Amino acid sequence: MSTCDECNGWLNPALAADAAVRRGDSVLLIQRKHPPMQGAWALPGGFVDQGEDPLHAAIRELKEETGLDGHSPTLLMVMGEPDRDPRKHIVSIVYEISVSDEQLPIGGDDAADAKFWPIETVFSGELELAGDHLQILTNWLKG
Repeated sequence: MSTCDECNGWLNPALAADAAVRRGDSVLLIQRKHPPMQGAWALPGGFVDQGEDPLHAAIRELKEETGLDGHSPTLLMVMGEPDRDPRKHIVSIVYEISVSDEQLPIGGDDAADAKFWPIETVFSGELELAGDHLQILTNWLKG
């Protein structure tokens, strides 16, 4: 275990939370506005703030990046492979979150775009997916 001189403690992975939203035969993805993986598609999500519950972070990130109000979150999986993100070791807690059918996504915050993609298109290889998000989608939808 390594220690961190800058933070006066243990050098720990960062914590993120992702929102997995399905509407019929489509899933919600955002297009990344900034590097790394700029332009690639991913589940809405981001870093958990200090003092924030990861569940609340997933709902917050969903709202910030897509404008959608989420509810009824359910834990789906935890992704923690140390090399899953080029920035550093990031552990992501993924929640399945429901949204009402009348809400339409719009890209905001760190998302250049947000839309529901047909699951068939997502798995066709037509879209560039960020990091391990294809694995997350596979675990969720085909697992």
